[in-house]
Amino acid sequence: MKTLQFSRTASATASTTATTAATAATCALALAAALAPATAGAQTTTLVNQAITETEVLAAQQAWCAALTDISATYARSGKAAAKALAGQVIDAAYGYQMGAVLFKPTLTVNPQTFRTTRAGALSYFVGDDPTYPKDTGFALKGWTKCEVANAGVFIAGDSATTLGKVHFTGKDGKVTTVDKTWGYVKDDAGRLRIVLHHSSLEYDPK
Repeated sequence: MKTLQFSRTASATASTTATTAATAATCALALAAALAPATAGAQTTTLVNQAITETEVLAAQQAWCAALTDISATYARSGKAAAKALAGQVIDAAYGYQMGAVLFKPTLTVNPQTFRTTRAGALSYFVGDDPTYPKDTGFALKGWTKCEVANAGVFIAGDSATTLGKVHFTGKDGKVTTVDKTWGYVKDDAGRLRIVLHHSSLEYDPK
C-alpha cells in the first residue's frame, strides 16, 4: 500500500491533523478501556485485582484486532507518520514492555531479528520505518480490513492467561490470511491486562 500524497491548504492540513489526533486518541482510549479492570460504582479505596477472567481475555483479543485495522485505516487515510504514532499508543496500551521484555515472535520475521523483545522492535514490525530493522515492511500497514480470533483454547491460572488458536486477517482485496497465534497475558500493578507473550506463525503448507 502506498502512502497518500496530496496538496492541501493550511486550513485543510490543520483539519486533517486534528482528525488524525482524534482518531488516535479514540483508539487508545478504547483499547485502554478494554484492558482495564471492571469496576462497579464509586469506590473510596484503591482496588487491584490480579486475577484474570475469560471476559477480560476475549475483550483484549478483540481490542488487539480492532487496533490493527485502525492502524491500517489510519495509514491509508493519513500516512505513515500518523499510523506510527497510533501504533506506538497501541503497543503502550496492550503490551507489557513497561514491565520488561515481551516474548514477541511476529509472523514475518527472520534471523537475526526473529524475536522482538523490545518496544522498538515491536513498533518496527507493525509499521516499519526503522533502519535498525531493514527487512520490516510494516505488518499493520498492509490494508487489513477485518481481524477475527478463533481460539482453540484459553488457559487461565489465577493471575495469568494463555490463549492458542487462529487469527484470520482480511485484506482490502478480500483475501484472507490465517495465522496460528499464542498470546500470554498478565496484569500490571494497576490491574490492566498486558500481553507478555505473543507467538505467531503462518499455517503449515505441506506443498
